[in-house]
Amino acid sequence: MSHHPSYTLAALCSIGGAVGYLRQRSRASLIAGLSFGALYAYSGYLLQNNAAYGTELALGTSLVLTAAMGPKALRGRKPHTVAIGLSGLTGSLYYGKKWYEWTYGV
Repeated sequence: MSHHPSYTLAALCSIGGAVGYLRQRSRASLIAGLSFGALYAYSGYLLQNNAAYGTELALGTSLVLTAAMGPKALRGRKPHTVAIGLSGLTGSLYYGKKWYEWTYGV
């Protein structure tokens, strides 16, 4: 069941990137949103098929998203930036917990 958050984050990142491009013609938003969306979707696929490294990929993607958007969210405090930063943080906490459980058998 841990693939559901990954697919949800994939959709949110992809839609957010597309909206950023449509509103402000920001190619960076489009590329970043689709890239993060693709990584989350692939990790969801790996998790759904019980393949190796699905949790690690989702955790790594969440950590990079948090590292990229966290400081920007704290500085700017714009609602969409804060939402993206919190999404990354939530994914990091969730998949960090899953990784810990899988690694140490807790």
